[in-house]
Amino acid sequence: MKILLTILDGLGDRPVKEFGGLTPLEKAKTPNLNKLAKNGITGLMDTIGRGIRPGSDTAHLSILGFPPEKYYTGRGLFEVLGIGMNPRKGDVCFRANLATVDKSGKIIDRRAGRIGDTSPYAKKLNGITINGIKFLVQPGTAHRMGIIARGKGLCGDVADNDPHIVGKKVLAVKPAKNTRQAKFTAKVMNKFLAKAKEIVSKNPENVRRKKSGKLPANYVLMRGAAFVPKLESFEKKFGLRAGCIAGGGLYKGVARFLGMDLINVRGATGTPATNVRAKFKEAKKALKKYDFIFLHVKGTDTLGEDGNCRGKMKFIEKDDLAIGELKGIKNTVIAVTGDHSTPCSLKAHSGDPLPVLINGPGIRVDAVKEFGERACASGGLQRINGGDLVPELINLAGKAVLYGD
Repeated sequence: MKILLTILDGLGDRPVKEFGGLTPLEKAKTPNLNKLAKNGITGLMDTIGRGIRPGSDTAHLSILGFPPEKYYTGRGLFEVLGIGMNPRKGDVCFRANLATVDKSGKIIDRRAGRIGDTSPYAKKLNGITINGIKFLVQPGTAHRMGIIARGKGLCGDVADNDPHIVGKKVLAVKPAKNTRQAKFTAKVMNKFLAKAKEIVSKNPENVRRKKSGKLPANYVLMRGAAFVPKLESFEKKFGLRAGCIAGGGLYKGVARFLGMDLINVRGATGTPATNVRAKFKEAKKALKKYDFIFLHVKGTDTLGEDGNCRGKMKFIEKDDLAIGELKGIKNTVIAVTGDHSTPCSLKAHSGDPLPVLINGPGIRVDAVKEFGERACASGGLQRINGGDLVPELINLAGKAVLYGD
């Protein structure tokens, strides 16, 4: 049997007053998800551990069977991998946002009004060299960019310049450890950021943005410094040939990091406008070639972070329609869950557990009739850890290796 794991990013939520105390998932009309839950087994999942607020990077590592405490070096590595950059040993990788700041350096918008394309800015930053360190810069999804610092004497032990709070002033990059490499890296990064500020502020694209009533992209926020570690691939660890379908750079990066093949889908943007239906059509087709497909959908998280509970509900309904493309699929274990909860009331990730469903031939069906946070709390899986999910899917697919004799 084959395995299809679908992650609806930021799926979980908390009760919404506007919905009569229901969550966006509980309020949404989801006949296809409910059918999978009714004919499968359900439960709740803590991606990393109870009460822990997972980042998207650490959450995906955990879900895919690679404990973040062992394999995680920083999100920057996944960002650059996900947009097709090729980091080398000794490089330090960063994820970056184009942002809007005022004259004092106070953040007005961390995403420059959710600017849709950073290409005009990244092009002018790419290739800058400071103190023998070359900076490689490429555009990512929407407001994001990937940055690689390449040269001698670098390390990943530096703090972010992003305070992560609107209204706060941007920070100077500081060494996270008292080492020569960390101090040198911080010094070079601060010089680069000063140069980058000068370049992006003068970009002609900002003139056009201001005329259209949009915020200018006049600063670069960098975070998630990471180096390249060694690890075994997903295929070597689990014996499954794996493919990934995703729009966002981070998730493609996690997949590349684990040695999965990237499967391109036209219209997969990593935004709420993504072509979800095309993703599921391609997943169904790809299962003929691969043992395991990791399918990621980002929009639920984006709308949760925006506090748009109605938009999140509607996007979940869009996901449900797309899942209908799996009708008639055979010999496949299907799992649907999220990587973390993103309550609209918080506009941020939370440690609330996620609903999870598993459907497929021979599965012990429980009494749950619909897919939702509270309904799944009484499911047969009970409450599992994210690291348990892939081994459970492998077991249900009849592919588990015998432990012992």
